[in-house]
Parts: sequence; structure tokens; C-alpha cells
Amino acid sequence: MLSKQLIPWLTASVLGLSTVLAHAQAAKAPDALIKEVSSDVLDAVKADKSIKQGDVGKVIALVDAKVMPHVNFQRMTASAVGRYWRQATPEQQKRLQDEFKILLVRTYSGALAQVQDQTVELKPMRGGADDKEVVVKTEIRGRGDPVQLDYRLENVGGAWKVYDINVLGVWLVENYRNSFSQEIGANGIDGLINKLAERNKAAAAAKS
Repeated sequence: MLSKQLIPWLTASVLGLSTVLAHAQAAKAPDALIKEVSSDVLDAVKADKSIKQGDVGKVIALVDAKVMPHVNFQRMTASAVGRYWRQATPEQQKRLQDEFKILLVRTYSGALAQVQDQTVELKPMRGGADDKEVVVKTEIRGRGDPVQLDYRLENVGGAWKVYDINVLGVWLVENYRNSFSQEIGANGIDGLINKLAERNKAAAAAKS
């Protein structure tokens, strides 16, 4: 499972994700999009004390509205599950996505509570106009040392979608893939689903 040490780094990814999504949709004025999307996320966090206190319901609403439309979450989940994804039934795939989403949202809820006055700087992006997959690099500046973040995006029907995030040298999907593979190897796909569900329930109980 995701190390607790990654949670502070995800504070930066929350900020950077909103910015890179705007940058990725460069068909329109990129500066305006960057300002609009990143400001929406930051303003929502700063204006709502319940989000900063870890209100998962509010976090889910924020993520669904501002982030999920720009994420290929099926690919993200499938990549995290790895070669076992094709062995899963449609129902198992749906449950994996549902539980994985809750897990990530709860992780983000901890990160969002740490948002203060950070700013996001986009790095020059390499690649051609016809590229279907790109890596966008950002740097988060605020208190402490700058945090370098990389994002993997793919072009889906003319729209850019994020499918992985690199935080301080750790690709999020790859990090989960290792632990997911071990769990499936020991207890099968249903075992992983149950493990994720148990972890999410435990986290919910701890918040109540």
C-alpha cells in the first residue's frame, strides 16, 4: 500500500495536477486555463474548512468536479493491478476502481489539509505535436524545498488525460502495483478488493 511518507508529497500533486491539466488542454489560452483550474482547486480548499479538516465527502465532490474529468481512471486502476486486470470480471474491475478511488481520495484528503500558500511552476515540455503520450513536469514552490512532480498524460479522443503521477521519483501507479501484485498473488483478486475495502472502512471509522 502507499507509504504514509508519500502523503505530504501528494499535497504538491494536488496543486500540480490542477495546473498540469490546464496546461495539457493547450488548445485554448493556456495561461487562462492554468489560472482558472488551479485557482478553482486552491480556492475551494482554502475557503472550505471542512476540506482542510479531511471531510471525505467534500473531497470526493471536489475531486469529481475538478479532477476526475481529466483522469483516465480505468487505465490508472488497470495499470496498478497490472497483468491481473485482464483476469478480473467486469464486476471485479468495477469494484477495484471504486475502492481504489476511495483510497486515493482519502490520501488526497490528508494532503489537502496541508495546503497553504504553495505555487506551481510548469517546466518546458518536450515532445511533438503528434505525440499521443507525454510527460509534463512541474515544480511546487512554497515552504521548504521545491518539490518536483511529473505527470504522464495520454491523448484520448482529442482530450488529454492523466494516468500516472511521479512524486519525488516515485510513480504512484507503479508504487501500488507492487503491493497489489503481492496481495493478489496471495489471496486472489477478491482478496485485494476485500483488503482495499477493509482499509477504506477502517479509515472511515477513524474519522468518525
